[in-house]
Amino acid sequence: MSSDGEGPRSSPSGPTPGRPPSGPAARRAPSGARLRRLPWGSALVGLVAGAALLAVAELASLPLSAASAPLVAIGGAFIDVIPPWVKDAAIALFGTYDKAALFASMLAVYGAVMALLGILGAHRPRAAMLGVGGLGLAAAGIVLTRAGTGPADALPVLLGTAAGIVVLRVLGRMMRPAPAAPGAGPEAAGVRRRPLLVTAGAGLVFGALGVGARALHASRDAAGRAARAFALPSPRSSAPAIPEQAQSQVAGMPPFLTPTAEFYRIDTALAVPRVDPQTWRLRVGGLVRREVVLDLAQLLALPMLERHITLTCVSNPVGGDLAGNATWLGVPVSTILEMAGVREGADMVLSRSVDGFTASTPLEALRDGRDALIAVGMNGAPLPPEHGFPVRMVVPGLYGYVSATKWLTELTVTRFADDRAYWTDRGWSERGPIKIASRIDVPRAFAVLERDAQGAVMLGGTAWAQQRGISAVQVRIDEGPWRDAELAASVSEDCWTQWSLRWDGADAGRHAVTVRAVDGDGQEQTAERADPVPDGASGWHEIRFEVA
Repeated sequence: MSSDGEGPRSSPSGPTPGRPPSGPAARRAPSGARLRRLPWGSALVGLVAGAALLAVAELASLPLSAASAPLVAIGGAFIDVIPPWVKDAAIALFGTYDKAALFASMLAVYGAVMALLGILGAHRPRAAMLGVGGLGLAAAGIVLTRAGTGPADALPVLLGTAAGIVVLRVLGRMMRPAPAAPGAGPEAAGVRRRPLLVTAGAGLVFGALGVGARALHASRDAAGRAARAFALPSPRSSAPAIPEQAQSQVAGMPPFLTPTAEFYRIDTALAVPRVDPQTWRLRVGGLVRREVVLDLAQLLALPMLERHITLTCVSNPVGGDLAGNATWLGVPVSTILEMAGVREGADMVLSRSVDGFTASTPLEALRDGRDALIAVGMNGAPLPPEHGFPVRMVVPGLYGYVSATKWLTELTVTRFADDRAYWTDRGWSERGPIKIASRIDVPRAFAVLERDAQGAVMLGGTAWAQQRGISAVQVRIDEGPWRDAELAASVSEDCWTQWSLRWDGADAGRHAVTVRAVDGDGQEQTAERADPVPDGASGWHEIRFEVA
C-alpha cells in the first residue's frame, strides 16, 4: 500500500480491532476507566458499607440502652480486657480525652478492616459479605455480654449489619467495570465516573446519619437532665462555710471549689448510662441480717450530710489534674449498713454500677466516722449524669477506683478473700488509700514570668492528704534550700489546701521549682517516684520556667 493515506495503516501504538489496547495505548485509556480500576474505589465501597452499618445501628439503638450501640459495646469490652499499664498510659497521654482517643482509634481500625473487605468484594463479593456478617455477629455477641443488656439490645447491630451487607453488594456491583465495547472512546468516561460519585455521596449521607444519631444520643441525655432533676433535701448537717482566705490570691490559681463542668471524669463508661430515677433501686445484700431495697424517694427521705470533699483518681500522675474539690450531699453509708445489719467476718463492701463496674471498699472506711456518703447532690444541684446520676459513692481518703462508684445500684457486704472488684482483678491494690500529694499550679511548665516592681514573682499550688490534712508545704527553687510556703486557710482535713510563695529578688533566666508537702500527722511526702499502678503515683512535682 502507498503511504499517501489510502487504505489501512498499522502503528505500534494503535489498537487492533477486537483486541483490548495494550502498551502506551492502555496508559492513555480514558480517565474514568482508570479511576474505576484503582483499588481505592473498592476500598471506598467498604468504607461506605461500614458507615451504613454504624449509622443504622446508632439510629436503631436510640430507644434502647446506651450499650446497644456497637462502638460503645465494643469499646467497653476493650476497656475490660486491656492491661492496666495501657489504661494508665492512655490517661497520662490524653487525660480526660481518653475516651475520645479510644473512639478515634476504634474508628481507624474499623475503617481499615472495612476498606480491606471492600477490596476483597471486588473479586470475591460473597466472601466480603460473609466478612461483614461475621463482624456484625461478633459485635452483637459483645453487646449481649454488657451489663444491663438483653436480646433486644442486639437488634440495632444486626439491623446495621444487614444494611452494611446490602450497601456493600449494591455499590460493589455499581463499581464493577462494564465490558468495554471494541473501539470505545473517551466519550464513555463521564458515565464511568458516576458510580464513584454515587458511592462518595452515599458515604456522606451515612456519615451524617451516624454523626447525627450519636449527637442525638448525647443531646437526649443533656435534655433529660432537667426532667431527671429533683429538689435536693435540706441536709441535717451543712458543710462549713468556706472562708475567703481558703482561695489563694495568686493569679492563675484554680478555684478552691471545682466547678461541676470542670470536674475531672475518669470511668469505664464510654456512653453515660441512662438511669430512670423512677425505676432506680439500691439493693444491699451479702453478709447482712436483712436485705434492704430503697427507691430514690426513700433514700431522699433519710437524714443527709453536706460536706466539702476532694476526690482523686488513682491514675493521677505526679503534678496531674485528675483531682477535684466539690460540695457533696448524701446519706452516710453507715446509715444504710446499719439498716441492713452487718454480720461478723465481713471486711469489704462491693459496690456495683448499673453498667457492671464494681469497687471494693474496706468496710472500716465506711464505719470509722469519716464522711463516706451515698451522694445525690454535687455543688448544690443533683448529680449530673456524667458524675453518677442519680446516686454515687463518695468516700474521703480513698482513691476513686475503690470507692467512688457512679450510677450506684448495689452494695454487697462481703470479704476481700471472697470477692474481687473490677480494677483489683486487673492488678491494682485492694484498698487504695490516698497518698500525700502536692503540685505546682503557677507557673505552668515552661511559662515565662514577669517580675513585679519589687523584682519578685509569685508561685502557687495545691496539696492534699485526705483524712490527715496538710500541715506544711515546702518549695525549692533550683538547688537552693527548702522554703516554707504560705498556706491558705484550711476548710477540713478532707479538702485540699492551696499554697503560695513570694520569691523576692528573682533572677532573670531559666529556673526549676520543686514542691513537697507534710500531712497533718507530720509525715513528709516521699521523693521516691512511683507510677500510678498499683496504688497511686508518688514523688515530688518539679517544673521548669523562665523569669523575664
